[in-house]
Amino acid sequence: MTMLEPAEGRKAVVLLSGGLDSMVAAGLAREAGYRIHALTIDYNQRHRREIQAAASIAAVLGAERHVVLPLDLRQFGGSALTDDIAVPKGGVGDDIPVTYVPARNLVFLSLTLAWAEALGARDIFIGVNALDYSGYPDCRPEFISGFEHLADLATKAGSEGQGFAIRAPLQYLSKAEIALEANRLGLDAAMSWSCYDPQPDGRACGLCDSCRLRRAGFEQAGLPDRTDYAAG
Repeated sequence: MTMLEPAEGRKAVVLLSGGLDSMVAAGLAREAGYRIHALTIDYNQRHRREIQAAASIAAVLGAERHVVLPLDLRQFGGSALTDDIAVPKGGVGDDIPVTYVPARNLVFLSLTLAWAEALGARDIFIGVNALDYSGYPDCRPEFISGFEHLADLATKAGSEGQGFAIRAPLQYLSKAEIALEANRLGLDAAMSWSCYDPQPDGRACGLCDSCRLRRAGFEQAGLPDRTDYAAG
């Protein structure tokens, strides 16, 4: 069980992708008593079904505001999520996969930080997970702690001694433990979307890294996964 210190009435900005991890991170923020402001980046990714999921999650969690911010990373490419590169379906490997979007979490957290400072919020939530993920460097604990330090150096609030906390409550949880947290929080995991390569009929592909990790997590947790998979 992941419990946060009570924060009744404090504002927090949650980076809400619409995936399972960000949903649970937002749920934990709500449980602690934060007033949630949700930020979803529409970066013109191929799995845009996540954006719809984020809207549903924000509504269920009672976010005071949900901003969907357009940012066309297809202009840069360099990833199977933003370019004409096939999403790998052969299984989770040890190398950083082509689904890595260059510097994505650095860019996204910078935008989240900007909104947090404008709101007067000092807590930022992100659903990164280092143990049961696809090896992305911007999910590592070193990145989170480094960005927290950078946030204080880069902002007016930080220079005035009002530092920011980058909260990654799922950092050391397995996907099974995250699924169990969703269940404990009473969140319908079916609201979230994980697949990197949604099929034309709207189903999750069932074979990409994210689908494989999600399925395995629910299986290990002993919980039903109500995602409609096209294969596997």
